[in-house]
This record gives sequence, structure tokens and C-alpha cells, in this order.
Amino acid sequence: MSWYGTGIAYIITTAISMRCFFKVKFPALSLLERVGFPIILWLIVAHVGDSGCSSVIMSFSYSSIGFALGLAKVIGNRMIKGNIVRVPQSTSTEILWKVSQALGDIAFAYPYSIILIEIQDTLKSQLPENKTMKKASMIAIFITTFFYLFCGCFGYAAFGNNTPGNILKGFGFYEPYWLIDFANACIVLHLVGGYQMFSLTVFVIVEKWIAQKYPSSGFVNNLYTVQIPCLPPYQINLLRICFRTAYVVSTTGIAMLFPYFNPVLGVLGALNFWPLAIYFPVEMYSVQRKIGPWTRKCVVLQTFGLV
Repeated sequence: MSWYGTGIAYIITTAISMRCFFKVKFPALSLLERVGFPIILWLIVAHVGDSGCSSVIMSFSYSSIGFALGLAKVIGNRMIKGNIVRVPQSTSTEILWKVSQALGDIAFAYPYSIILIEIQDTLKSQLPENKTMKKASMIAIFITTFFYLFCGCFGYAAFGNNTPGNILKGFGFYEPYWLIDFANACIVLHLVGGYQMFSLTVFVIVEKWIAQKYPSSGFVNNLYTVQIPCLPPYQINLLRICFRTAYVVSTTGIAMLFPYFNPVLGVLGALNFWPLAIYFPVEMYSVQRKIGPWTRKCVVLQTFGLV
């Protein structure tokens, strides 16, 4: 469910960036054309092996652009908007809700915990996997936090309490148009690769389970070779086509039902982050270290998990 929910969130985020791009470049497109293009894109991605998109380069590009545009707008405004003490005309309940939503958004910004164990399981190196991943995770978290923190801070300083959930959406109709379009394109390419990465894990698990359950089914196990002119032969499987198509259509359909951006990310971030990044590591550590119940260390760890 964590991977499925992340796929839905990625589609929502991608759709926002594509909508900004289409609204500026192709305002005459109908609603059907704007919806049909993303669905076709996701279907193609689901059936290929590797998109070849470099998520690191794409993420670095649009984060740098968002940070630079936010800084430039603050300089252009000659003032820092927003209020770090209190949001004007907001009740205590609304402030509590917005703070909680922000924490959920921050949690969603670190979805690597969902696939951390999967990546670690595939490593083949001389050093132990836990040591390799510990160093890699620390570097990745530091770089990610640096860019996201600066993007968030300068975005709020630029737009104040009117800061959009997607910071690039706030610059959507400001110069330079080409730079904003490029940043939105980087987001789309990044999330296309990310959607494929999370979804392929689901595809492999489900398809392997069905193949083991129905070993004599031709629909499940037979491969058929398709020859497309000017392209190498491609093998297809009926189960793979049906299941992956249904998966993409369902995630896209659910994403279209949600009219909000940040609340959805906040909920998904909380649901994904806490069990995988807090609960399970604490429980595994307690078992590994043989920490007894109601000891001081046990109480501290359980309090940490609860908070």
C-alpha cells in the first residue's frame, strides 16, 4: 500500500507540473487531451524495463531552479514576506492543522525509506550492506535536506502565506518562462522514473506470487514475441499487460479524485514514513539489542516512536 500510495502522489505532483506547462504552451488543448497524455505516458512507463531517467540530475535541476527563483524574487520584492510567529487571521486549530500538514509534507519528502531495504538487498559489495547504506543514506539525507530547506524557506520568503504547495506553480506566469518550463519538465521526468521505480517493485512481487500460485496457466506464464519495425523483438506476457495496465489506470483514476495537493501528500507521508522509518527500526533495534520491557532505554525508544 505504501508503494501504491506513493504512485498516486507522484501522479498528482506530475499532473500539477504538466498542467502549468500545458496552460502556458498549449492553452487550446481540451480536458480529454490533457488527461489522456499523462495516462498514455504512465502506461508506456509501466511496460518498459528502465526509463533511463536520472532522478538525481532532474531533482538537482528543479530544486536549484526553485531555490534560485525564490531568492531572486525575495531580492526583487526587497522584503521578506510571511510571518514566522503567527499566520494572520488563523485560529489555533487551523494553525495546528497546518503545522501537522507541514510535518506530513516533510515526511513525504523522504520516501526512500520505502525502498531502502530493497536497495540494500541488491547490493553486492565488499563492505557490509548496512555500512554502505549508512554512509550513502547520510550523504543523501544531507543533500536532500539542504535543497528542500532552502527551497521551502526562500519560497515562503518570496510568497508569504500565499505560497503554493508546488513552489514552481507560484512562478508559473513570471519571467523567465523557459526556465520555469524546464524546471517543470525536470519534475515530470524525475517522477516518471520514480513512479516506475516504486511500481516495478509491486509488479515483480505480484507477478511472481501469481506465477507461483498458477504455474500451469498459459495466461500467467507464456511469453509472446512481438516484432515492431525498426525495433528489436519485444516479449510480452498477457498477465503483465493486464495487471500493469489496470494498476496505472487505477492509480491515475484515484489521483484524479483528489482535488488537493498538500493534504494528500501529508497523509501519505505520515502513513508511509512512520511505520517504515520509525516503528520497524525501533522494534528491530530493541530485539537485536535484547532491550527488556519497561527498562529506561525501552521507555525512551517507545516514547520516541509515539511522539
